[in-house]
Amino acid sequence: MTSSLFRNTFFLLTFWAVCFSSQAQEKSTLIINNAGDLIGSKGFERLLGDVQMKHKNTLIYCDSAHFFREENKARLFGNVRIVDEVDPVKTTSRYAEYDGNTQLAKLRNNVVFSNDKTTLNTEYLDYDRLGNIAYYYNDGKVVDSVNVLTSERGTYEVSIEKITFKNNVVLVNPDYTMKTNDLVYFTIPKTAETKGLTNLVSKDGNTLDAQNGSFYDTEGKKFRFFDGVVESETSRIKAKELYYSELEAYYEGKEDVSVLNKERQIEVFGDVGEYWEERKYSQVYGNALVRRYFEKDTLYMASDSLISQDGEADSMKYLLAFRAVKIVKTDLSGVADSLVYNYSDSSIQLFKDPVMWNQKSQITADSMVFYIANEELDRVFMKDKVFVITQDTLMNFNQMKGRTMVGYFEEGQMDKIDIDGNGESLYFALQADTISQGVNKTLSANIKLRFKNGAIQRVTYGIKPDGKFTPFQLINEQNSRLEGFTWRLEEKPDMDDIHAWRKPEEIDPDAENLFNEPEVELILPTEEEIQKSLQKRGWKPEKKTL
Repeated sequence: MTSSLFRNTFFLLTFWAVCFSSQAQEKSTLIINNAGDLIGSKGFERLLGDVQMKHKNTLIYCDSAHFFREENKARLFGNVRIVDEVDPVKTTSRYAEYDGNTQLAKLRNNVVFSNDKTTLNTEYLDYDRLGNIAYYYNDGKVVDSVNVLTSERGTYEVSIEKITFKNNVVLVNPDYTMKTNDLVYFTIPKTAETKGLTNLVSKDGNTLDAQNGSFYDTEGKKFRFFDGVVESETSRIKAKELYYSELEAYYEGKEDVSVLNKERQIEVFGDVGEYWEERKYSQVYGNALVRRYFEKDTLYMASDSLISQDGEADSMKYLLAFRAVKIVKTDLSGVADSLVYNYSDSSIQLFKDPVMWNQKSQITADSMVFYIANEELDRVFMKDKVFVITQDTLMNFNQMKGRTMVGYFEEGQMDKIDIDGNGESLYFALQADTISQGVNKTLSANIKLRFKNGAIQRVTYGIKPDGKFTPFQLINEQNSRLEGFTWRLEEKPDMDDIHAWRKPEEIDPDAENLFNEPEVELILPTEEEIQKSLQKRGWKPEKKTL
């Protein structure tokens, strides 16, 4: 009983194993459906004329073939066509090798691989039917409804519509051309991701460059760059991470952001930045810095936040700076809570306890407006609680007060000051600029002061001035100061303060760009070279007499 049961169980197991093995073998065997002539036997057959073979869901067509029946392999010649009955995949070539065991098709010479709306053209293609993955070598071109992509090597994962491009990758879109060496493209959402150096040129001539890769939504025309620079005819935007929406003409940058207005020669830096190209409007936050480029000099402005507007109307051409404002120029320094820089007239308006320094002069007021002309400080308008302090050759403090005041500059130095309303002046009388004789203190509704080399040369007063002269021997701190006097030189910013606030990361003018490299035409192997390569791998060519 036990022996019988064991024999029956063993027989059943053996039967199912044999059946399963036969079914698997049947499914994986190459089958000849048609051939005009069949020559050969004992495991090798030549198929001539209108050859049709089948392997699982794969149909194979060619002009002639070598069929290795025991090895379950075939070599296909002339008008090779491989069609998947289930997936919309079709492949054509002049020559191919097909392995029924591994389901690997090696296609050579004028290969066309198509899947629905995506077509791949190459000379060398290995198609893994089991994994549904195609590998191409020595130059390939992928075309879909929007883009054309070329590269030296690539991998097409058909099931997930993913194509990986390697070496000399070029993406051509109706709106731009992009170059890189490593790109992954998904054909269904039409998105592309690159690694490393990436360069792009739009049809309008704009450039988008990235040192550490990028991401593209080719249909939505949205781009993300890493260590990226976007440059147009009128602007240049840079950031560690840069987002760009072409449809919205909108930029967003994070970390080491810079926005250059080429027309105004103004560059804005910060931690985070936004820019609307059509509106010419930008916002920058986090240790913000402005550089206004002149031919001979540069104006620096630092603050927490910046807003720049460069519209058509004069009233829409300005730069706003907020909180902890610092200004540094060769002939000008200043601090304030906030400022407005008007592009149309090159004026700088300061608010909330502003202080400005020019050469040996200090100016304070409730509000003040500076004008720059010919790259130099030209004039300043001051209003309410105006107080001007200048140092003479002996480092004495000459002082002026009034309700309103206008100061004029010549070659960067104070040239004249006009005081209107509640004027007060206190200046030291010097002999030969080396000896102090005393102090002149005058009250007058209107006062005009003229300077030479930064020192007071002449003072003119209005009607009925009230003046007093104090000789040198009687000068003390009380009678040598006007009420409200404060010397705030320790607050004066310089370039060290600017660099401590933010030292911009400059753009490398010699940075590598793939568009600057010469075009190299890839030389494809000849048919003879292909045949030699195949022979080295074990294939023996057919005899010409047959």
